[in-house]
Amino acid sequence: MRIATFIHQGQRRVGQVSADGLSVTAFALPPEQAALGALALIGAATPATEGAAIALSSVRVEAPIPRPRRNIWCVGRNYQEHAKELQGSVFKNNNANPAAWPIVFTKVPECVVGPTDPVQLPGDAVSAQIDYEAELAVVIGTGGKNIAKADAMRHVWGYTVVNDVTARDVQMRHQQWDMGKSFDTFCPMGPWIVTADELDGQHTRVRCWVNGELRQDGRTEDLIFDIPTLIETVSRGITLHPGDVIATGTPAGVGLGLNPPQFLRNGDVVRIEIDGIGQIENRFVA
Repeated sequence: MRIATFIHQGQRRVGQVSADGLSVTAFALPPEQAALGALALIGAATPATEGAAIALSSVRVEAPIPRPRRNIWCVGRNYQEHAKELQGSVFKNNNANPAAWPIVFTKVPECVVGPTDPVQLPGDAVSAQIDYEAELAVVIGTGGKNIAKADAMRHVWGYTVVNDVTARDVQMRHQQWDMGKSFDTFCPMGPWIVTADELDGQHTRVRCWVNGELRQDGRTEDLIFDIPTLIETVSRGITLHPGDVIATGTPAGVGLGLNPPQFLRNGDVVRIEIDGIGQIENRFVA
């Protein structure tokens, strides 16, 4: 299934997107559960649908999990070519061997916005080095602690698309990454969650365009640390909960990695598409 969170007639609803991607049928959820978005379905029995299908063109699609219960887990340096393009900048003080351990950081829940929402540039006085990162995100369905790699995929509920927007100068100057990753609106997500029975996230393609120019193009088969390894790593001594989100890293082609670097400016449009899920497209505004 494809599970979307959307606003229709002023109310937040959660529904199943049709196979052709043109309509959505709402689940029978009370308002207090629908307020959670797709979180209301994770770890619970799928409710019945109610009412007629609604054209997606007549609703406002939100992030499938509009406000995660806690920080989003993120992984840096998880494609070999991306490791190379930033080895002299972002990664210069990290372990020189990209395959040693995953680099793990987080983004605060409040930075999540929808698949077509504007992303707010913070202004040059705060950061003039705003960058994009196209990523496949894993949504945990069954919680656990110290999850073994061999069992990890049984904990996956589905997948979605995120843009791990980053203030590069802030990321590097603090010697840890959370602040440069967590500005308001810095995590566009969507357009929905595709459940794990419909998509194999270990075999899909991640692409990103900036103003129509293809910048990133990678396959998840090329991840340095695959999805089971990431789940095993993040759950070491830490309990994962249903609805937790793990962003799996970005391919080469980020703005900082270009020569010369090309950071995002007012009016730029970033579109990210992952095969089997769909696309998000966000305009960056001053």
